[in-house]
Amino acid sequence: MKSPRIKSAPILALLTALALTACGGDKPAADATPATDAAATAPAAAPADDAALMKAAEAAAQAAANPDAAAATPATSADAAAAPAAPSTSGEAIPGLKLGTDYTLIKNGQPFDPLDGKVEVVEVFNFVCPACFQFQPGLTTWEKSKPANVRFTYVPAAFGPKWDQYVRAFYTAQTMGIEEKTHAGIYNAIHLENKLQGERGDDSDEAIAKVYAALGGVDAAQFAANMKSFAVMAKFNKASQYIRQQQVDGTPTLMVNGKYRVIGGRSPADRMRIVDAIVAHETAQGGAR
Repeated sequence: MKSPRIKSAPILALLTALALTACGGDKPAADATPATDAAATAPAAAPADDAALMKAAEAAAQAAANPDAAAATPATSADAAAAPAAPSTSGEAIPGLKLGTDYTLIKNGQPFDPLDGKVEVVEVFNFVCPACFQFQPGLTTWEKSKPANVRFTYVPAAFGPKWDQYVRAFYTAQTMGIEEKTHAGIYNAIHLENKLQGERGDDSDEAIAKVYAALGGVDAAQFAANMKSFAVMAKFNKASQYIRQQQVDGTPTLMVNGKYRVIGGRSPADRMRIVDAIVAHETAQGGAR
């Protein structure tokens, strides 16, 4: 008996539909800008893997060609591993918050740096992310009034070629002592002033360095050279490893002490309210544990 033929048109259509669900690819950032406060603060997903999309499309096409066999086929261990893990329900309850609605627990989560008696709040972000840009003003307001025992840390995400150079640029600015005074300006250069393209194009190291130099009062050529330095690449690799370890797949993502991920909040202020409640809980429990 001949094997059923898989028509190419359904596969192509399925691939197209799957690809359109990915965020952070070649689609211009302006088209992806959320229209509401709730959507604006929702994390933007990391770009999807092409091989994974192809595998999913092939599996769907085979199932369509032979539905009886597909229904009888048990899930493989690989399929089980690919399924999202259910949120952990262990750990202390946090007053005023609901586990699974406001926050989730990170399995085997760790802080980005040793706590040393502090409570660590991390934002995983990238300058090219429209949701991060819209979230930044609320985060800045919170940072100005955060408790004295809180250490706030930006961790830039490298989710693809149009993101990676901005991770290197962030750490270059940090090593040159101009990160704080250039942070808001880089967001504006991408999302308001069109001095940089972000996800809308391919910004060279030299183009990025020119904007940083103007904002930070440093030499553009030196900045561009430092973007490829050993010190900057070491920071790049640490951030990337941490993001994988913490299973972060979108931006902006807020975490406290490496153990709690904020998943609720309908506005920047509401998300920071959740952060404050977790910080208060960790402070009462002794912070670093």
